Amino acid sequence: MSVAANSPFADPNEPPARKRPRPGERRLQILQTLAAMLEQPGGERVTTAALSARLGVSEAALYRHFASKAQMLEGLIDFMEHALMALIRQVQEREPAGVMQAARMVTMVLQFAEKNPGMTRVMTGDALLLENGRLQERVNLLFDKVEAVLRQTLREGAAITHTNTTPPSVDAQIKASLLMAFTLGRLQQFVRSGFKRSVMTHLDACLALLS
Repeated sequence: MSVAANSPFADPNEPPARKRPRPGERRLQILQTLAAMLEQPGGERVTTAALSARLGVSEAALYRHFASKAQMLEGLIDFMEHALMALIRQVQEREPAGVMQAARMVTMVLQFAEKNPGMTRVMTGDALLLENGRLQERVNLLFDKVEAVLRQTLREGAAITHTNTTPPSVDAQIKASLLMAFTLGRLQQFVRSGFKRSVMTHLDACLALLS
């Protein structure tokens, strides 16, 4: 007969009963563990078998929360999108539109990447090889969204201080494209170096040259 842990008759040597995770708690734990496993340099493909072993649950338990591994990776992409767009909105609230705001947005994206190396492998597509093609499309759409915000702030800033012969919209498009290419290049370098090459090296100087 089992005895409740808070009973005066409980056996002090008996381990406490394990608490069941709250709704959504296990789902979050799965995503956090997946992101942590992606941080391991070497680029090995994370399997659901390895993930379930790390969590100490069966693969069937994983599939109670996610229909597939692709859905787990999509969950990471959703998290990245919400986090990055929230950081960008913070910059929009604190900085006036223009070159400085765009540079700050790029800095925030790169800082997020350096703090979350496993997710950076998703951002660069390194962790999406041999996975469902729609996942890479989701990442592409995320960066398209970031580039659109960069283009908007650069266009607004150029319209205020327009002094050259290039139309503000064209100038903003060129600069946003350069900043996005630079950002993606830094992320690739970070992943290919096994997370040893910092994305922040000479960042201010590089952004000043680009913008």
